[in-house]
Amino acid sequence: MTILYPREARSVLLPLAVLAVLLYPATPSVAVEVLSAEELESHCRVLPEDSEGADGQYCIRYVQGFIDGAVATDVRVMLNVEQELARQESLTQRAQRVRGRDLRRAAGYAEFCLGDPVPLREVVDHVAGDLSAAELPPELSARQFVYAVLRNRYPCD
Repeated sequence: MTILYPREARSVLLPLAVLAVLLYPATPSVAVEVLSAEELESHCRVLPEDSEGADGQYCIRYVQGFIDGAVATDVRVMLNVEQELARQESLTQRAQRVRGRDLRRAAGYAEFCLGDPVPLREVVDHVAGDLSAAELPPELSARQFVYAVLRNRYPCD
């Protein structure tokens, strides 16, 4: 039996570890499980009685996260589009484009406008109320439902 000392062990084990990683079949990445509208409704249902409980906070934070994500994404998209346009347009064209639009340009991409400011609880109450009043098909995702509520309740004029 051969005994490997620490230095020898590293020189043997490191290449074996690298080889194992390279030969290990890549597993397909799995997307995050989609939250259904029915599941969100089960959390939002308790909102009027227990907004500070786990379910109430889940509902509130889901809606808040949806809005934050939509705004962050839309701003980034807007900036990327504007950078691309800036490379291709003259100063006169840029002036006409910028002056002809509202300063809240990103909101147009989201297709909902929350204004300045809309209390989060107001938005959550609309989502929760619409969830409880709707017949929710099992395949409807929470994000599709929240997006539809925001577009319906807070349209851009």
